[in-house]
Amino acid sequence: MSAAGNCPLCNATGVTVIWRNDVLRVIGVDDPSHPGFTRVIWNDHVREMTELPAAARSTLMETVWLVEQAQRDFLQPDKINLAQLGNMVPHVHWHIIPRWTCDSHFPEAIWAPAPSRSAAQQQQWHARKAQIDTLLPVYRAALVDALSAR
Repeated sequence: MSAAGNCPLCNATGVTVIWRNDVLRVIGVDDPSHPGFTRVIWNDHVREMTELPAAARSTLMETVWLVEQAQRDFLQPDKINLAQLGNMVPHVHWHIIPRWTCDSHFPEAIWAPAPSRSAAQQQQWHARKAQIDTLLPVYRAALVDALSAR
């Protein structure tokens, strides 16, 4: 297990803390290529979901589902990708990634090389992304409200 002093999830840069409590935090990954990309991170250094007690797993997953629902409601993606990998950082966390059929990587994973796009396709994505960017503050505010109400 990594210590907090050298943990890239505990010491992350290029992220915005949207909400946190004593057990987890919800951060916005400020990646201009992937608007709305959000992570839910368990605060304690735990490697696997099954190392968490059942109630903690429920809390974590309820938060993931709440983030997904807020993305669907406010950002209206064509698809949402959920990923819980932790290969590089042994720290339980979930990626909640809204996807659009015109985004820079669709249908590939965001970690894969971006497929080739025509100028028209790139223009379509830039126009759609500009719309999404205007919705991000509304999404994040609604997410804070929903998380705080639990």
